[in-house]
Amino acid sequence: MRILAIADLESRYYWDFFEKSKLEGLDLIISAGDLDPHYLSFLATYALCPVLYVHGNHDYKYETIPPDGCICIEDTVYEHQGVRILGLGGSMKYNMGHESLHQYTERQMAWRVAKARMKNSKKKGIDIFVAHSPAFRLNDGEDLPHMGFQCFYKILDKYQPGLYIHGHVHRNYGRKYVQEYAYNNTKIINAYERCIIDFDPAESREQRGKKESKQIVQ
Repeated sequence: MRILAIADLESRYYWDFFEKSKLEGLDLIISAGDLDPHYLSFLATYALCPVLYVHGNHDYKYETIPPDGCICIEDTVYEHQGVRILGLGGSMKYNMGHESLHQYTERQMAWRVAKARMKNSKKKGIDIFVAHSPAFRLNDGEDLPHMGFQCFYKILDKYQPGLYIHGHVHRNYGRKYVQEYAYNNTKIINAYERCIIDFDPAESREQRGKKESKQIVQ
């Protein structure tokens, strides 16, 4: 499965220097938040695959200008070609008013995680986890707005998804920016601007199964 992951910065490669061939061969486009809704609508118009998204902390404008032709996967498990994708957007809460629409305290996000786990209790697990924020102390920021959520480990440890896509930590943040890293068997991608990911769900499920079998034996 070939995935175009995007977040935080509209890529001139696609928007300003567009060629339809650049979107060919994709199975999914996944936005991890903080992108102009017109940009997502533009991609949905020309891509021959679904465009999925979660909200970033600046995406309160989606309430009045939703991205046309795109699918919001907030607080749900979306299935595509047998691949199960959980979406939990938003950032740590750091201000008030309408701009805080997609900001959450650790406790509020933990409640969202708990509800997602209840919905998924009789399902087949999670293959891809999509969030705007990273997990706590996994290449997150030290300031409150860019701090990750501790409760995300309940997703990563319970379901061991093969892929975790997030944004929120920008390339210009210096040493805190890492595009690709891992937590146990989960490959983590910071989708800042754009990143092409070749994801094999069967391989990730096999690795997860081996780890679960090893734990049972021990």
